[in-house]
Amino acid sequence: MPDQPILVVVGTNRPNSLTSALAHHYAEILKNKSASAQVLELASLPPDFMASALHENCGKDNAFNQAKSQMEQAQKYVFIVPDYNASFPGVLKAFIDELEFPKTFAGKKCALVGISKGYRGGSFALSHLTDIFHYLRMHVYPLNLTLSRISDSRLETILANPSYAQLLEEQAEGIINF
Repeated sequence: MPDQPILVVVGTNRPNSLTSALAHHYAEILKNKSASAQVLELASLPPDFMASALHENCGKDNAFNQAKSQMEQAQKYVFIVPDYNASFPGVLKAFIDELEFPKTFAGKKCALVGISKGYRGGSFALSHLTDIFHYLRMHVYPLNLTLSRISDSRLETILANPSYAQLLEEQAEGIINF
């Protein structure tokens, strides 16, 4: 199989989010380790994708179809997920729910990174996602990163913490070899 890019998924549709900045940084870490990487921005989904692309409108929205195709073609993923009320954003759940089962995830691999203003670093969000991905028959890399107490929206806040920078590097190496 040719070098398949690792798809780094931004787990929110908020524009200009810290989640997005971290996802792009993570993709650069992967590329610096000679892995191919792409970023999937949920913000690129149509704002009304719940009405324009799902259920009776399935297959009719080009932006949604493109994101769906990227997910189906990928063999490995990294999900960068902000904590929303002790779980993950609803847009990510709605997106996952509309991907073809089991084709999209079964037998594939992923790594999870949670970010949060709180002290748990999105651990509940990652636990919920892990349960879902196990149900979808996907293999979850065992080093889940929970980046906590992120009090502002600058990527430098995360990268200034040497432990976080080291863990991002370690997990990236791990998903490449997983």
